[in-house]
This record gives sequence, structure tokens and C-alpha cells, in this order.
Amino acid sequence: MSMIQEFKEFAMKGSVIDMAVGIIIGAAVGKMVSTLVENILMPVIGVFMGGVDFSELSITVGNAAIGYGAFIQAMIDFLIVAFVIFMILKAITNMKARYETEKAEEPQADPAEVVLLTEIRDLLKQGR
Repeated sequence: MSMIQEFKEFAMKGSVIDMAVGIIIGAAVGKMVSTLVENILMPVIGVFMGGVDFSELSITVGNAAIGYGAFIQAMIDFLIVAFVIFMILKAITNMKARYETEKAEEPQADPAEVVLLTEIRDLLKQGR
């Protein structure tokens, strides 16, 4: 099998495509959360902290400026994204558990052969 054929089979697997869709959606959610934190949450938090602009917070050591405000902002981004992903995974897990419970509760129908053999047995018992 050629390398191109192997790659084609790998790339067309459902799990790879699902993963790609998840990465794209995750990147979009991450961008939305970053914008939310940077443009809405951090200014509000800054107002409550006496007008502090977190993006400007830094410590100067020698000639280097250590921007810890940007780090705080990135941590808030991370916490929000992690919480959103946690909630999505929790919802998916609950849906899977509910589906498995419903599936287990459904009575399993006998295969057609078993039904036919049962009918034949019953007819033989009746003497036909």
C-alpha cells in the first residue's frame, strides 16, 4: 500500500475528522473567551481594584519589564476556557449515560430465526 493511500485512509477516519472539527471549534471558543476577558471582564475587575489596567501591570527589574498583568489575564482566560470545556464534557458524559440507560432498558427483540423456531416448536407440540 502506498504512503499516499495510507495517509488518505488515516485522514478520512471519522475520529480524525471529529478531532479536527473539535480543534477548530475550540480555537474559536478560545478566541471568544480571550476577547471576553480582555475587553469586558478585566476592565470591570480593574475598576473594582481602583482603576488598574491589568495589561499595563509590570515589575521592572533592571532593564527588563516583567508583565505580570498579562499573565493574570492569561490565567483568567485559561480558567474560563477550562470551565467551559469541563461543562461541555460533563454534558456529553451525562447524555451518553442517559442514552446507555435507555438502551439497556429497551427490551431486546428475539431474532427472526428464534421466533420462527419457537412457532415451529409450538406447532409440533400441538401435533400439526
